[in-house]
Amino acid sequence: MYTDTEGIVLKSIKMTSGRKMLVLFSLKYGKISAATNINEKGRSKSTLALRPFTYSRFELYKNRESYNINSAEVIKSFYKIGEDVDKYMYASYILEYTDKILSENERAPQMFDLLQDYLAALEKRSKSYATLALAYQIKSLALLGCAPQLKQCVSCGERGNLRWLAIGEGGLICESCLNKLKGNTNESLIYDANFGIIEAANYMLSNPLKSLENLALNQQTQDSLKELIRRYISYHLDIRDLKSESFLME
Repeated sequence: MYTDTEGIVLKSIKMTSGRKMLVLFSLKYGKISAATNINEKGRSKSTLALRPFTYSRFELYKNRESYNINSAEVIKSFYKIGEDVDKYMYASYILEYTDKILSENERAPQMFDLLQDYLAALEKRSKSYATLALAYQIKSLALLGCAPQLKQCVSCGERGNLRWLAIGEGGLICESCLNKLKGNTNESLIYDANFGIIEAANYMLSNPLKSLENLALNQQTQDSLKELIRRYISYHLDIRDLKSESFLME
């Protein structure tokens, strides 16, 4: 049957037949793989709609086992991202990360909106791209239902003296619970949450991504939060060693 959907291309794979297989984050169907014969070197509306960092509407032919893209048209092109190499790499990194966290054929409209907001905010930014990427990842964890508990001790519910974040436990822990964990868990997964890390993460969780357009963390807080989130995602989502991560500049 023929159908249509809005979507963003996450990945493009060339096939030996001259066709392409696209990993498409669609609003209607979630993450799907869709083949196409559209020539990437052309200047048609459909060709432009298949380019990276473009929000498009796709006409699909769908059968029981596969999708084929017959045509596409641009809804919003975030073309300025492609004009800056650092923006390009941070956009590529988030697309690769998003591809990893999405399940096939499961609708994720809130994640779809979050990705649109990220691309729009990144296009407008002139610096601190890493801060925005961290905000996206933290908010994506909340949508997945596995964000760290940052309001109270994840073990006992205590709300005071929350200085340590235990990755394996899934959130902040108080001093009493920290002492109980020592010797019974991998202490390399327990972080001293100084340098405004928790305040920054809570602020990102509590505000829409659109309102974080100008947020820029100082380098120490950014580096600490980046390492914490990287380890958290690796532990809870089993996502590590993204290809695009090695090219990031901040």
